[in-house]
Amino acid sequence: MKIILNEREIEVEENISLSRLARLYKPEADIFIINGYPASPQTKLRERDSVVLIKKGEMPDREELEALMRARHTPGVARKLKKGKVGIAGLGGLGSAVAIALARVGVGTLVLVDFDVVEPSNLNRQHYFISQIGEYKTLALAETLKKINPFIKVVPHTVELTRENVVELFKDCDVIVEAFDKAEMKHMLIETVLEKMPEKYVVAASGLAGYGHSNEIKTRRFGKLFMCGDGKREAKPGQGLMAPRVGIAAHMQANTVMEILVDFLNGEKEVLQK
Repeated sequence: MKIILNEREIEVEENISLSRLARLYKPEADIFIINGYPASPQTKLRERDSVVLIKKGEMPDREELEALMRARHTPGVARKLKKGKVGIAGLGGLGSAVAIALARVGVGTLVLVDFDVVEPSNLNRQHYFISQIGEYKTLALAETLKKINPFIKVVPHTVELTRENVVELFKDCDVIVEAFDKAEMKHMLIETVLEKMPEKYVVAASGLAGYGHSNEIKTRRFGKLFMCGDGKREAKPGQGLMAPRVGIAAHMQANTVMEILVDFLNGEKEVLQK
C-alpha cells in the first residue's frame, strides 16, 4: 500500500505498524505523527496515511524541511517564494514580525536593516527575547530566523538608513518593507524608493496605535506602494504601540509581500484584490 512519509510517497507492506516503519526508515525516531496527530508506535497504518517521523532536537536536512513546508502551501507557491528577495527597513514591532512570517513561509532572501539594539521596552511588541537585550537587532533577529528556517539567506546590515544608502542596500530586493516608527523615516524611505527605484514594490504601514478597532486596519494601494494600517492612529499617551494591533498590520504587510512575490512578479494578476 502507499503512504506519505515526511511528505514523500512510498510503498509499504499492508498493516505495517509505526514502530516497524520507523525501524526501516528512521530508527532513531522518538515522535510519531499520523495525519497531523501524535500516535502510539503500535498503531497500524492504512492506505494514504500521512506519517511524520521525528527525532527530538534533530534538524531536518534542507530537502526534507522544504518538502514539509511545501506541503502546507503547494510546490508552485513555495518555488516562487524561495526565489523572492525582500528588504525590511526597521526591525521593531512591524519589521521583526514581518521577517518571522516571511521566514516561516520560505521566502528565499531577507535583507534586514536597522542600527538599534534590543531594549527591555521593545519586548512588549517586538520579536526578541530577554537574553538578547543589548544585542543589535539585526544580529538578534538573524539568529532567531535561522532557528526557524536555517536554509533561507539572511543578510543583516547594522547601519542607519539614509537617502544615500537606500539604493545600495536594497538594490537586489524585489519588495521593500517600510517598518519604521518615525514619520520622517517612513517618508524618506518611501520617497527615495519611488523616485530612485521605480521598478521596486514598497509595502508600508501607518496608523497602528492602541488596542481596538482591528477591522479598521486595511491595505490600500497607490501604484507600487501598498499601505497597511488605519492611516490615522498615531502613538500618543494612552494609545501606545502594542503587540496585537501592531501584529495585525505586520502580518497584513507580510501577506501583501507574498501576493506580490507569487502573483505580481509572475504576471498572474493585474491588480491585488484588497
